[in-house]
Amino acid sequence: MMTLPIALTIAGTDPSGGAGIQADLKTFQELDVFGTSAITAVVSQNTLGVRSFVNMETSFIEDQLKAVFEDLPPHAVKTGMLSAVPVIEVTAHVLKTEQVKNYVMDPVMVAKSGDALLAEDARSSLLNELLPLATVVTPNIPEAEEMVGQSITTIEHMKDAAKKLVEVYGATACVLKGGHRMDDEQATDILYTNGAFDSFSSPRVATKHTHGTGCTYSAAITAALAKGASIPEAVQTAKAFISAAIEDSLNIGHGNGPTNHWAWRRRQNK
Repeated sequence: MMTLPIALTIAGTDPSGGAGIQADLKTFQELDVFGTSAITAVVSQNTLGVRSFVNMETSFIEDQLKAVFEDLPPHAVKTGMLSAVPVIEVTAHVLKTEQVKNYVMDPVMVAKSGDALLAEDARSSLLNELLPLATVVTPNIPEAEEMVGQSITTIEHMKDAAKKLVEVYGATACVLKGGHRMDDEQATDILYTNGAFDSFSSPRVATKHTHGTGCTYSAAITAALAKGASIPEAVQTAKAFISAAIEDSLNIGHGNGPTNHWAWRRRQNK
């Protein structure tokens, strides 16, 4: 009898349903993985922006994590919004204690609306405490620029940054997402792992409805890893999933609307 794949997301909420915990759980479900969650922050936001957020007490975050690991040990884990140093530290502690093998780090720093979701003093903690534990780290270009301290405007720049995040900072693999390179007709993501590069491209879609794309992409990688996929296979699945979610837009919300989490499944069923 096949073991049911289980994935855990450690992140903040999104009451509008397009990002954060809600997007992660939708993605897990669509990819036939049982989703569990630990909430790090309760966020008041919608497609127009973040209004406010409240961090959970670190003891409560740790208790949530222990509750999941004791009863429903996940096959893969992802982190999203970890907005403060104590939150990062308790998360790193549990990941180490539980010897998590498949950990996907989405280095959430800024919301799609431009609102900061990571305190300045927490950025070095993210790099030093969590990044060395990551099986895959999934920054977009602005996040990668912040992490490696250099401008990224070309594919070669992307390759250089991805390599640094692996070979200097300690992640096993880096998927550097190229959606912010607006001078290219293709949205090309660069994967670096085991000393080699790979690229994953899809046609660029002219839409503002991309709220939660980073959460969804990293959740799809997490789900695939939970099912036993290799890192390149997981990234390939995630790229197809997020491309479908963007292309088959829901066109809802007055700002940057959410992606379509059921688009990939509906395509598969046709």
